[in-house]
Amino acid sequence: MLFDGKTVLVTGGTGSLGKVLVRRLLAGSAGTPRKIVVYSRDEAKQHQMRLTYMHKAVTTDEVIYRNFMQTLEFRIGDVRDYPALCSAVRHVDIVINAAALKQVPSCEYFPHEALLTNCVGAQNLVRAINENGYPVETVVGVSTDKACKPINVMGMTKALQERIFLAANILNPKTRFIGVRYGNVLASRGSVIPLFHEQIRSGGPVTITVPEMTRFLLSLDRAVDTIFAALEGARPGEIYVPNAPSATVLNIAKSLIGDRGTEIRVVGIRPGEKMHEVLVSEEEVHHCARRGDFYAVRSMLPELAGNDEVNALTREFSSADNVLDRAGTEALLREHRLMVDDPLVYDDGELLR
Repeated sequence: MLFDGKTVLVTGGTGSLGKVLVRRLLAGSAGTPRKIVVYSRDEAKQHQMRLTYMHKAVTTDEVIYRNFMQTLEFRIGDVRDYPALCSAVRHVDIVINAAALKQVPSCEYFPHEALLTNCVGAQNLVRAINENGYPVETVVGVSTDKACKPINVMGMTKALQERIFLAANILNPKTRFIGVRYGNVLASRGSVIPLFHEQIRSGGPVTITVPEMTRFLLSLDRAVDTIFAALEGARPGEIYVPNAPSATVLNIAKSLIGDRGTEIRVVGIRPGEKMHEVLVSEEEVHHCARRGDFYAVRSMLPELAGNDEVNALTREFSSADNVLDRAGTEALLREHRLMVDDPLVYDDGELLR
């Protein structure tokens, strides 16, 4: 199976995606890894995550001091730190790069910081593998719909990250570099749903940008499904995109409010935001294939481009297409237990179950 006997490194592994990814890896549905390495900067989040996965009978000291004896191993480090990253990558088979600065306003105010993490961090990973000859089989770069036709710093740096990883296939053909790209993850840290929940519980108003604004909606498990599908089937230089539904921010707010009568206040579009996001651009549709429930955007580089598949799209894949109505939006939120009355617990804006 996909992960049997493999060592998997997850950079940014204590984030919303990283936690669900680690849970899925430990569940073993796609094979049992030999080791999973969580690499991130925040020691407090690592410690909490470590305790979550250890048996209640194990003492705290055993949890901490047996770190390198466990299947789930934690490493403090930053993708910006080349030597530390080399140490983490040395004996790894698969790398899933989820480390990122992803908050749009923060990236706008500190673009250099976004560049260092999202671009230099990616190049450090490529460099570590290439210069040291590490036998890494596959690197998956986790991207975003904001990288497609980007208008903000977060999207621009993620678009560059995509190109850094995809071009790495040319000079380092022993490692397969691929990507995944998806839209808003339901209830992840910094997303709009935790904000709406808090506003509703506080009596309102619920603030929305523009009623007609649309966003792709994806569960964390579906995001992990996309990573697993890419690892299973992506060719070097390809980016996997899920065929995800979308909804208007107005219908998301109305679905969460229900019969409460909470006021909805329109505050206007924020700097760096689009009315509609795009997962596959009109330029990319000319080299985009269908793979099951996913689209595979092939590389534009002639050394990597394949032409043996029929193009799956005739126009860009936008969140303005096939928008869920109010009932569909509410059904999606209920399916993932994200209504205000569901037993939700948040820690620093992150959904915990």
